[in-house]
Order: sequence, then C-alpha cells, then structure tokens
Amino acid sequence: MPARLVNKADFERLLGARPWARSAHFAVHHVPSAPTPAAKPARLAATPAVSTELSTAPAPVCPPPVDDLPTGHWLGYVVPKRHARRSVTRNLLKRQVRGAFERHAAGLPGGLWLVRLRQPFAVSAFPSAASDALRQAARQELEGLFAPATPRAR
Repeated sequence: MPARLVNKADFERLLGARPWARSAHFAVHHVPSAPTPAAKPARLAATPAVSTELSTAPAPVCPPPVDDLPTGHWLGYVVPKRHARRSVTRNLLKRQVRGAFERHAAGLPGGLWLVRLRQPFAVSAFPSAASDALRQAARQELEGLFAPATPRAR
C-alpha cells in the first residue's frame, strides 16, 4: 500500500509537472523523488537536550545521495468539489483511485504520484451519486491510465 502525500509543497511540485498520462476525466502526474521532509521535526519532550559542543554528541546525519531514486510510492489525489458536488461521489472516486493504484503499483516507477479529477462525470449519464455504473466507469478509466506502465498523452 502506498504512503499518502500530505505536504502542500509536494502537491505543488506535482501539479507543476507535465501529466504522466491523461484520460477523459483524470490526469496522472509523476515526479521520481521522495516527499519533502516535514517543516518542523517532531520533538520528544522526554529527550534531554544534547550539546553540540561536546565531542560525545551524536554524529550528524548526512542526507542520502542525490542520484539515488526513491523505491517507494507516495500517492495523492485531488477530487475538487466543483467536479464532484456530493461527498459520496468524491469518496467513491478516491476509493477507485487508491484501488487502481494499489493494483498497478508494482509495475510503476517509484516516486510521488498524483491523480487529479480534471472533468466532472456527466450527471445525466450517472444520476445517482454512488451508482455502480459510475464506479465501473471510473474504475475502467483508471485501469486504462495505470495498466500500461509507460507514459502517455504528453
């Protein structure tokens, strides 16, 4: 199961990249890097402060080499309210995105992934907010985006 993207900077970086693949309703963005670290590291209250002037201080941690590509997958999704008015529909689409990504993650390169709903599904074709027809249409479209592990629609 891929980790979630939560940092605003990661979303901005992905949205600034060209789409990896596109369909009628979705766009997939990919950046082969790891997510940005948290702005403020978590600090434990019970940990005593260690002076950096002492020779017994812990050695500084070096960042990983720049050339190493990430091996993990981080997934984010954007389902705006203007394209899916009802929360039931937004949740259905998010579940379909997560499911399709999990099924194809093994064949996809590591890094940051973002799936964005770019067009609304026609209300006339799918009158119910969480119909089986909408679920199948979204699943079929997402399978078409992730099935070939080669970038398309550039």
